[in-house]
Amino acid sequence: MKTAETEPSPVLIGTAPRTRRQALVKSAWVVIWFLYLAGPIGDLADGGLSPAHELLGCAGLLTFVAVYFVVLFRHMAHRPVKNAAVRAAVAFIAVLAGLLASVIGPNWLVLFTFVCVAVAVTQPFSVSRWAIPALTAVLVLIGLRYADVRAYLFAYALPCLLSGFAMVGVQHLIRTTKELREAREEVARLAANEERLRLARDLHDLLGHSLSLITLKSELAGRMLPAEPDRAAQQVADIERVSRQALVDVREAVTGYRRPRLVVELAGARAALRTAAIAADIDPAVEQEHRGLTEDGEGALAWSLREAVTNVVRHSGAGRCEVLLTEEWEADERRYLCLSVVDDGTGPPRGGNHDGNGLSGLRERLALTDGRLETGSAPRGRGFALRAYVPLGGLPVPDAVTRSAEQRPSGA
Repeated sequence: MKTAETEPSPVLIGTAPRTRRQALVKSAWVVIWFLYLAGPIGDLADGGLSPAHELLGCAGLLTFVAVYFVVLFRHMAHRPVKNAAVRAAVAFIAVLAGLLASVIGPNWLVLFTFVCVAVAVTQPFSVSRWAIPALTAVLVLIGLRYADVRAYLFAYALPCLLSGFAMVGVQHLIRTTKELREAREEVARLAANEERLRLARDLHDLLGHSLSLITLKSELAGRMLPAEPDRAAQQVADIERVSRQALVDVREAVTGYRRPRLVVELAGARAALRTAAIAADIDPAVEQEHRGLTEDGEGALAWSLREAVTNVVRHSGAGRCEVLLTEEWEADERRYLCLSVVDDGTGPPRGGNHDGNGLSGLRERLALTDGRLETGSAPRGRGFALRAYVPLGGLPVPDAVTRSAEQRPSGA
């Protein structure tokens, strides 16, 4: 059974939009609040206002919306703006909201909701904690002038107050999310530095003694060479032996660091998919050990996972990626481990060959382990599927042995 990764935030909280699609999603979450403008727009459309009020309403509403959009979108895009200019813009739309609500009618009181949101988004909590209640109080004072809305004035005041403080909470969440991302990046940097230090320590431990011994024996052989060539030759032979052993130790150490592991690549794949806002559906079997899987086979699967996820992130335009690891039997009763990476993106390019340089190299790497690579359309008809097969050594599982024995002819 597969476990789905945590779904990405639809509004990408705390990050600037990196693509047009993300910008449209963020814009939609802002534009949806403009349903509150149905009242003012209805007043202008009814035609019951005087020409002066009609002109004031149209000009004032357009100006209000334009300034509100500029203030919020520059803040969401993380473009630096002077605090004095932002505060002046927020004060301007607050005064404009009060003017329009006082002169034209009570339906224009909804503009104070947008002002409270702008205050919560652009100002620190030390300002918004008193500015939002103050704006709500101004709304109530203006609303009391209209006898026909006094009974349900709370329907204007309550959304104004709650929307403002709700956005204060959202801003706190955004700051916390940014701090969490920075902490994760710092942890990754510290882990990389720790790995470098560990590699340096291991190489020092491996080579320090060997190089010291080589230096000592070289000096000794140099002194023995004129008078005792036989003993000098023995020292040179020892130098060769120590050098070869040091080379073997270094190769083993570097190979251990360079050989990719499936679990390690899975962690990197999760991070890459999460960063690209692609939902990951990971089979728990990927993180389990598999009997008979050689180091070369695991390395080939790890490279396959890295290449497949890289292609999904860069080229697929997918919204979901599925990673599976299954054991399969071939017609010759050989057991294979199959890594499948399937996305719901644009699918393979038109034409017979789907291989680029990455997939061609991956196909060659799998061939060295007696495995193979298969690519094509996803089973559901939309997206791209990559399947990497590597053979499993060792004894097969008991039920599989029984099944294969039952399938053999009785005279075999």
